[in-house]
Order: sequence, then structure tokens, then C-alpha cells
Amino acid sequence: MYENYLFDLDGTLLPMDMKRFTELYLEALCKRFIPQIGIDSKTLINAIWSGAEAMSKNDGMRLNSEVFWKEMNTVCDRDMRVYADDFDDYYRNEFIAAKKGTAVNPYAKKCVDYIKSKNKRLIAATNPIFPKAATYRRIEWAGLDPNDFEYITVYDNCSSCKPNLNYYADICSICGISPEESLMIGNDVDEDMCAARLGFNVFLITDCLINRSGRDISAYRNGTFKDFYAWLTF
Repeated sequence: MYENYLFDLDGTLLPMDMKRFTELYLEALCKRFIPQIGIDSKTLINAIWSGAEAMSKNDGMRLNSEVFWKEMNTVCDRDMRVYADDFDDYYRNEFIAAKKGTAVNPYAKKCVDYIKSKNKRLIAATNPIFPKAATYRRIEWAGLDPNDFEYITVYDNCSSCKPNLNYYADICSICGISPEESLMIGNDVDEDMCAARLGFNVFLITDCLINRSGRDISAYRNGTFKDFYAWLTF
């Protein structure tokens, strides 16, 4: 076995219909904040997407959260960070509407429990564009406990995003792990399998495969989560 197991969340531990999830997420977000802030839905949604894009381009000089709120302020032409606590409250409550766009894969918990039983280290390596409250919620929707993981990447403890290799290098530095003793498990060919370039071992989960460029995936060990569990426990 490897010493360290890094799991992507959306589409990996948490199966999802990304289009449906996003629609439900933004619908609930607008319902909560348009009356409170006095802003139109188009502007709010544009601000969310612009903030996500800005985080994806973060050069590592600032936390993703700082980049996100700066972009929100620019697009909305007001200080949006005064609503940060309200956004956290949204993620703890109304965000539940987006759960309908997700599912539970029993093999996710089986794998996590097996790895824990072997006293190996678990890291939730999800793209850090969401705050802690939103990320912990999605881990729970997957039938898991955030305490299963010793480190969870969120937008206020990261200064880069996948597929920037600095994201993976920072995890190594913060957690004190080496890529060669680690396995990155994810469903996104571009964002997760790129960890191999740093020396990580990788496993591509194909249940909710994202392969934007139609790349040949035979270069990576791959299979369904059920296949991964069989391989892990062989």
C-alpha cells in the first residue's frame, strides 16, 4: 500500500451530475442573496463565475479566498466580503438543495474505511474554490465524515488550484508527504492525473469521468470505484 491517499471530491468521492448540481446551487444562492443584497441574478452569477476563474489563475501570492472576494467586489461594484458569514450560513443550510444533483457511491466509504484500517493517511484533495462550510457539506453528502481526512483543501488554505502543480506541491509541503509514497485518486484527466508529473502515483475513477480533450486514458491505472476498491484490497 501507499502511505498517503489523496482523494478528489466532486465526481470522485461524490458522484454528481455537474450541470444539475450547478443549476441547483446557483438557484438556491440567488434565492438567498438577491433580496438580501439587492443585486440582480445575472450580476451575482457572473461574479461567482468570475471569482472561480480568478482563483483558477491564482499565482500563489494570495489565498484563493482573497482572490475570490476581490473579484466579487469588482464585478458587483461593492464590498461583498461583508456577506462572507452569510455565505457560510447559506452553505450550512440552503446549499442542501444542490444535493439533488449528487449521489452516494458506497465504494467511496468502503475505500476510505479500508485505508483508515491500515493506518494510512487520507487527504481530501478537492479543487479549493469553495469555503470550508461548502466542502465539508459535500463530504458529508458522500456518506463520509470530514474527520476521516487529516487535511482538506478549501479556498482559505490554498493559494492555487488544479491543474496548477503548485497545488499538489503545497499539499506535500503542508502535510510533509512525498509524491512517490502517495496515490492521487480522481475523475478528471486534466486536473487530477496531472499530479503524476510531480511523481505521484495516480488512479483515474471512470464513474463520472471528465476528459475534456478526449485523451487516451490507458496511460493511467483506471476503473470504476468498485474496480478501485478491488485493486486496493487485493
